[in-house]
Amino acid sequence: MTLTTTRRALIATGTLGLGALSIPGLAQVVPTLGATGFTHSVASGEPGQDSMLLWTRYVPLRGDSAKLVVELSETPDFARVAATGAEITGPWRDWTTKITVWGLKPGTRYHYRFVAPDGTRSPTGITKTLPQGAARSFKAAIFSCSNMGYGWFNAYAHAAARDDLDLAVHLGDYFYEYSPGTYPSANVAVPGRVPQPTGETIHLADYRLRYASYRADPDLQALHARVPWIVQWDDHESANDSWEGGAQNHNPATEGDWNARRAASVQAYREWMPVSDEPWKAYEIGQLATLWRTETRLFARTRQTEIAELLKAPDPAAAMRAFRDGAWSDPAVTMMGSSQESWLFHDLKRSVKARQRWQVVGFGTIMGNLSTPKAAGDWLAGSSPRAQGYIKAGIMAAQNGLPSNLDSWGGYPAARRRFLQAAQAADAELVVICGDSHNAWAFDLAQDGAAGVEFAGHAVSSPGYESALTQDPALVARTLVAANPELKWCDTARRGYMAMTITPERVSNDWLFVDTIRQRNPAASIGHTATVTRGRRRMAA
Repeated sequence: MTLTTTRRALIATGTLGLGALSIPGLAQVVPTLGATGFTHSVASGEPGQDSMLLWTRYVPLRGDSAKLVVELSETPDFARVAATGAEITGPWRDWTTKITVWGLKPGTRYHYRFVAPDGTRSPTGITKTLPQGAARSFKAAIFSCSNMGYGWFNAYAHAAARDDLDLAVHLGDYFYEYSPGTYPSANVAVPGRVPQPTGETIHLADYRLRYASYRADPDLQALHARVPWIVQWDDHESANDSWEGGAQNHNPATEGDWNARRAASVQAYREWMPVSDEPWKAYEIGQLATLWRTETRLFARTRQTEIAELLKAPDPAAAMRAFRDGAWSDPAVTMMGSSQESWLFHDLKRSVKARQRWQVVGFGTIMGNLSTPKAAGDWLAGSSPRAQGYIKAGIMAAQNGLPSNLDSWGGYPAARRRFLQAAQAADAELVVICGDSHNAWAFDLAQDGAAGVEFAGHAVSSPGYESALTQDPALVARTLVAANPELKWCDTARRGYMAMTITPERVSNDWLFVDTIRQRNPAASIGHTATVTRGRRRMAA
């Protein structure tokens, strides 16, 4: 469906149907644009063992506010309502509603719906509380980097059609802030996949409209209505390579004060996403695991250095070495800030003492050590000029002891060391999950000994190495694995999502690859599986 509609139509956009996926238990609704009523289906998030946050958006035909009631039932006919809640919404929150309902049963699947003042009902969603006590298995689908312009969200569609998922986790870049025609360029963009507004998202109205545009996607709606979500932002929900005091893609001279833009992005995120206002949080998955969502972008992150800046020096190699021996290693350089570090490090200990079997931490960017090998020079032939510059810079950085990406944990080695040492001191069974890179990776994390594993996810639709290189992706992957001791496997060519299964004695992760993103087709298959056994803290060979 073409999403290039008028601003007014998208502000009050009609719900797009879930029927194309034929998912049992989900309401079948007809796409209508420019309508009032329930405009963007339903969603759930922040799962607890006895509670759930439930989301919808409702625009009344008239009036400046509306009271909505939510109902939950263990059966799709709502013959017996298990719990209810109510909230008043209005334009001050872009007509979105988030109601947290408690008193629910652990590990129980619920149907839920909202009821408007005139008696109309929203589509019906399905959610599931977290288990309590002993649990045999728990499965989460993990997503990142969803760029509408590059193609269809077939990863969401595939996951929405599954019946074995307990949870969806989104690790950031839920949308992209650029003006249409920028990333992707107009000649690359898939026809009809053009989000609103027509300019870059800078002000609150812009961010709200971009969410409205993305959330009109039928496959994204379907997955939101199918399972509860845990979500955290990375950079593109605000601006590229954002940090506490600015962003690479923010120009104060033309785009105003960064703090105003940051506040607008945070407000719209909290309005449109099924997430609480807590910046970071822990979730207890029975006695299987503790899962943490974190904040590593907007509230405390130190400004990242770009390798391109070092290349501008009269002697780039000398500038890299000086950076390596100075600012790069500074313990004051932080991803999370001292408050969040203290909370997370203490909570790792608490989780272990509570005999949780696994400690699973979600970050926005890759933690595994990754550098560009000299052999990557063989990839230059036929590559784009931008890719050639990136590869050459990465090779020089590696020759001078630096990683290929300073926006990831590679640019924050002291903070990385503190985190891994805290996990080791707590005797944690550490599993790190992350996104951001658009490619798929599996790392053994080490800090003077084994510390844990990392499953790094590929993009839902954003392009990876394959978009800039002409080399065989299998050769690229082999070259990277051979040159990086922590890296055990990677795929640099395909899009999709991860599916992680937690059991008492092991955690396994599937990387699923969709057949295409250029057409709407939910076909996908498992391309690789990695497993870590409790007590080993490294992946099985």
